This record gives sequence, C-alpha cells and structure tokens, in this order.
Amino acid sequence: MGVRKRERAEQIKEAKKQVAFAKLNNCPTSPRKMRLVADLVRGEGVEKALQILKFNNKEASLRLEKLLLSAIANWQVKNEDASVEDAELFVKEIRVDGGAMLKRLRPAPQGRAHRIRKRSNHVTLVLGSKNNTQS
Repeated sequence: MGVRKRERAEQIKEAKKQVAFAKLNNCPTSPRKMRLVADLVRGEGVEKALQILKFNNKEASLRLEKLLLSAIANWQVKNEDASVEDAELFVKEIRVDGGAMLKRLRPAPQGRAHRIRKRSNHVTLVLGSKNNTQS
C-alpha cells in the first residue's frame, strides 16, 4: 500500500507542475466590469490572451494583463527546464468573485441620504498546459 500511495503522490506532483495560478485580491473594480474582460480571455492561448488584454481599452484589462504575466512567471518557476512556447499554455480557468464592499453615503434631496456601494473583486487565474511531455 505504501508503494501505491507514493506513486499516486508522484502523479499528483506531476499534474501540479502542469498548472500554475495567480490571484488578485481586493481589486477596486466592480466584479461585473471585470467579468466582461475576463470572459474575453477564458480558454485562449497565453500569447493571444496577452494581445487581447494589451489592446483592450478597459481599465480592468490592465490589471488582468499584469495578473496573467504573474501566472506565467509562476509557471516558469515550477518548470525551470521547460519553455513557455513548447508547453502551449492557455487560460484554463479565470474566476471573478465579489470582494469587500465600501459603503458610503451621498446626500440626497430633502435631507435624505443615498447609499453608495464601492465594489471590489477577487480574480483567480489558472494556467494549464496542452503539451504534457516534459524533457
């Protein structure tokens, strides 16, 4: 039984080498605006995703571009012997969750106050490798 566990642990370790992720927490953009940009790069290759984000004129694309570069760097740390081009990296998963909300008050007519909700989000980006051969 010990041999099987060891073999399974090695398989899991190899599978984890194929995947790298990066997280962006408390980004001061509403989740809805961030999802518009995240949907553009979901499932795309890394090079194409970088080009999409670079030429998109939304503010969220700048933050996602930086996050994608971070995920690529994380993958390179895990796989020092492999190159990014040979691995055929792609955006396996990108998830945008709501973060903390800052609540403020704005004066309204007749002595009332309206609540302003300044939203933030958390983005998790996971890269996968299409080419599983390691040399």
